[in-house]
Amino acid sequence: LSPAELRRYRGEPGQPGLYLALLGRVFDVQRGRRHYGPGGAYSALAGRDATRAFATGDFTPAGLVDDVSALSPRELLSVQGWLSFYSDNYDPVGKLVGRFYDENGSPTEALREAEAAIEGALKFQAESEERKQQFPPCNSEWSSAKGTRFWCSRQSGGVNRDWAGVPRKLYLPGSKGTHCVCVRSTGPPWGHPHSSQHSSRGDLDNPHLEEYEGCHPLAEQCVLAG
Repeated sequence: LSPAELRRYRGEPGQPGLYLALLGRVFDVQRGRRHYGPGGAYSALAGRDATRAFATGDFTPAGLVDDVSALSPRELLSVQGWLSFYSDNYDPVGKLVGRFYDENGSPTEALREAEAAIEGALKFQAESEERKQQFPPCNSEWSSAKGTRFWCSRQSGGVNRDWAGVPRKLYLPGSKGTHCVCVRSTGPPWGHPHSSQHSSRGDLDNPHLEEYEGCHPLAEQCVLAG
């Protein structure tokens, strides 16, 4: 479909149907007419490719566009989630000629770039999830009287595990500052579950970690004044 043809599918009286496009893929959303049809909460998405708005929630004319080049990894994951949602719940009816597909229905360079960026975001998400399993966030609380307390438990950070760990500062390459994580202090390092060639200090020797000054290195909690 051309953009002009797609505009005829906004669900208005006398129009042939109700379509929307996401990353250039056109879906028949007639089943969701109360959401996408005239007067619906998402009627602005009908009859066009407004991929950017799915990620940003910006329903102004400036936001109802298909340009995804400046979206963050988190926003790209939102686009991917919506694409899965429409693929699972609505019928695909074609492709939109324009940014993502040419007149022959072949992917454009812009689509390849968007898909590569989404792939990168998915990889980053998987790495972040794995890092959270390795280094679950600490529990923390602050009071003017006692300062900041960090502590670890078998559920801290929302990660259920069979060890509590000890608090450490974690530095991530490319990011500013540190945050408190719980570090396993016994057994082989992460990624070497059955190795006898490594120490039994868990991940304490990971180069991105630093001890909290004034705290016992193996204490499950740490209190910092101030």
